[in-house]
Amino acid sequence: MQNEWILDVLTDLRTFAHQNGLPVLAEHLDDTRLVAATELASIGEGHTTDERAPAQAAGHDTGMFGKRV
Repeated sequence: MQNEWILDVLTDLRTFAHQNGLPVLAEHLDDTRLVAATELASIGEGHTTDERAPAQAAGHDTGMFGKRV
């Protein structure tokens, strides 16, 4: 995939955060990398946004902090 570079960037940022005493940020970046990998895999399978996220398409709150994504 041509967009997998983003996973490398997120890994580098996580490493930086971990090495510089930012454990909460490192954990969030780890989670973000998993989300990115999942979405990239979904895009690669040819699914549309509506097929991948029916709750979001219906307007339900599905964000981490109760925000619409």
